[in-house]
Amino acid sequence: MGRPKGGKNKFWSTEEKLRIVLRVEAAEKPHREIAKEENVYARLLWTWVMKYREKGIEGITNKRKPGNPLMKYQRRKTLTEMEKLEYENMKLKIENARLKKGYTEKEVMATRQEKSSKKNMQ
Repeated sequence: MGRPKGGKNKFWSTEEKLRIVLRVEAAEKPHREIAKEENVYARLLWTWVMKYREKGIEGITNKRKPGNPLMKYQRRKTLTEMEKLEYENMKLKIENARLKKGYTEKEVMATRQEKSSKKNMQ
């Protein structure tokens, strides 16, 4: 069982994770029952519990925010000088990461065109 096609992954904030993990730690109910009530996969909940036991709150803290970091700047009509520099810096970091992996912009565009042409044929 996975997410529905085209669906989005659920983002759990650190506060939500902590609240649920503390319910398990208090031995209120078995972790599987709590997982059902909170609409979390039991294995995912158990992973959170193990990380919480090992590292505390740092173990369940989210490493990054979900979504595209560039959208913050692309949606605005005007940017300050500092925001322009941050935006340019992010673009360069992304390009650098792609180059390290061996991607070029032409290859990415070609792959996208191939995928769209295959969808159109179906």
